[in-house]
Amino acid sequence: MTTWMRCYWDEEDVWFYFEVDAEGRVTRQIELEGPELTPIAAASLEEWQQAHAAGRLAEFDHRFGITAELPVSEWEGHDPEQLTSDEFEEVWGPARRRIAARLR
Repeated sequence: MTTWMRCYWDEEDVWFYFEVDAEGRVTRQIELEGPELTPIAAASLEEWQQAHAAGRLAEFDHRFGITAELPVSEWEGHDPEQLTSDEFEEVWGPARRRIAARLR
């Protein structure tokens, strides 16, 4: 079952939004920085894997970032707030569009 959550890291003033599959792997990840909630990452594991296979990994990482590598079960020191799919998608779409427009 897919779940969605967000966590705040005050040391960096960043909100992290995660979509997590049934095995606990992050399949999509958004990072919003500062009081303006500026998107600094909006990565998809599936797209990352496609970029890797196509030899375009550096370009993808630079543009969209990467997803967390460790399964959620191995994370320490996070206090996630559960989200609905709709709540995640409300952040995902605008973050992806803003990052894509900025890096053209």
